[in-house]
Amino acid sequence: MVTNITNFGRSGLSDWLVQRVSAIILALYTLFIVAYLLLNPGLDYATWSGLFAQTWMRIFSLLAFVSIAAHAWIGLWTVTTDYLKPTGLRVGIQTFIILAIFVFLVWGIQILWGA
Repeated sequence: MVTNITNFGRSGLSDWLVQRVSAIILALYTLFIVAYLLLNPGLDYATWSGLFAQTWMRIFSLLAFVSIAAHAWIGLWTVTTDYLKPTGLRVGIQTFIILAIFVFLVWGIQILWGA
């Protein structure tokens, strides 16, 4: 039995909603990037850098980063909860996953908004 301690009191409905909304955001971001690459066949560093220098693109990218972090956490939480029955092992692996997602999220934000 899974307790509220390991799922932080979330409900199945909120997990489902976050998964769907984050999937839509990630799909839109992917479609935009693919379209941009297709419409700019002679893409160079200056053009690519110019795209990511714009505030709207940074915000869109930040939204994609947060979406992938939320999507990954809910998906991996579900898998570990379903398949890792020993509580200590499950919590240990979930803690590692949370830390990894946090590090990648902070790293992405640093790359995106850094100087």
